[in-house]
Amino acid sequence: MIQIKTDEEIEVMRKSAKLAAEVLIMIEPYVKPGITTNRLDEICHDFIVSHDAIPSPLNYRGFPKSICTSVNEEICHGIPSDRKLRNGDVINLDITTYLNGFHGDTSRMFHVGSARKKISRLVDTCKESLQRAIEVVRPGAHLGDIGAIIQKIAHEKGYSVVREFCGHGIGRNFHEDPQVLHLGTVGEGVEIKKGMVFTIEPMLNEGKPDLEILSDKWTAVTKDGLASAQFEHTIAVLDNGYEVLTRLEGQTVF
Repeated sequence: MIQIKTDEEIEVMRKSAKLAAEVLIMIEPYVKPGITTNRLDEICHDFIVSHDAIPSPLNYRGFPKSICTSVNEEICHGIPSDRKLRNGDVINLDITTYLNGFHGDTSRMFHVGSARKKISRLVDTCKESLQRAIEVVRPGAHLGDIGAIIQKIAHEKGYSVVREFCGHGIGRNFHEDPQVLHLGTVGEGVEIKKGMVFTIEPMLNEGKPDLEILSDKWTAVTKDGLASAQFEHTIAVLDNGYEVLTRLEGQTVF
């Protein structure tokens, strides 16, 4: 059942979503060659709890860390470890915060050291697909419109779309209805209504869409070992459009 949020609930959600966005701004200077993903997790954890919030992933269904760190061919749900980042790596940091009874969820890609041109194109395409998908959100549109535009942009650039994971409703619960697929057909799927709050989080692969889950039972990786990229925002549906709750004032694209 889809939970329609009141204006008052969305106002509270803005605070949690803003904090999640601030974590991504705070952590950027630390994403350098030589740092471990465990250290990134520790820094983000300390920042979140210092703002009287809780990192939503920690102990969620047994997840052992406070953020997800997915490097290169890792699609999502990478568990922070003693792995050191290397020059030329690309990493997704997925941040979800729980503040005042509501969750806020966002993620973005970071280039570690020198960006590789081939990977930059994938990352830029993924970011573009998220922005274009956000722009179709309004009352009366359908969730299929979101998937359709992501699929179109990805395929035009020669990339594939991960099918097994999707966006989701969010609010008092980390994951709620509806599921927001990143493939679809215009005009199909659940009708978008004022008060819905959900994430859009396309995952595009450099190669084929096929994936496998590692023995840790969390980390999803591309089956062909090629790179993957993901961006994510939390979106609230307003009277005549949308608000990106996890976009800080002054940000234009992400």
